[in-house]
Amino acid sequence: MPTKLSARPAPKRLAPKCRASKRLAPALLALAAMLPLAACDPGQPPLEQGALWGSSIGGDFTLVDETGKTVHASDYDGKWKVVYFGYAYCPDVCPFDMQRLGQGLKLYAAEHPDLAKDLQPLFITIDPERDTPEVLAEFTANFSPDLIGLTGTPEQVKAAADAYSVYFAKGEVNDNGGYMMDHSNAAYLMDPEGNPVALMPVDVKDQGQAVAAELAKWVR
Repeated sequence: MPTKLSARPAPKRLAPKCRASKRLAPALLALAAMLPLAACDPGQPPLEQGALWGSSIGGDFTLVDETGKTVHASDYDGKWKVVYFGYAYCPDVCPFDMQRLGQGLKLYAAEHPDLAKDLQPLFITIDPERDTPEVLAEFTANFSPDLIGLTGTPEQVKAAADAYSVYFAKGEVNDNGGYMMDHSNAAYLMDPEGNPVALMPVDVKDQGQAVAAELAKWVR
């Protein structure tokens, strides 16, 4: 079963920790190298765009939502999007990132109910072998009624991950048939036209305040 936030220990087959890789894809490495140079140039005006503005992150995808319907990135045009890649069987990183995202979305919606209607969080699996639409529906329901899980064929998932510069790899299969996924974890804020704006601070260990503040900074 997918990971749930509860007092119960993770199943034995999930005993190894989820390895959320700190390695960065080339697009993010190039972006990180550019930012200090921009900050040190006194001739440049203050940056008004987000840190990811102008990068190549994002693009079209063809996936399947929790109802089994085929969807494309363009189906979410007109909405701000928070896009996160992970997997439902992740025992420690993904569920806590999603918990903070859900808390942040709730805080933001309480302060900006009209704007929150134009915000769509998406959880794209990097483990399509196990993450069926039904599994994702059960997983996302733990965190936010607005969170939509997306899966697809291995080829479709790989294409989506490549578009967002997401690294992932399947770990060794243990004697019980279980395995972990090594993956980079990042939550991308995309504007209504599909342009990358900023990284959402889902890794900040609070009650969603950092996520809510970042949303308020851009979604206005």
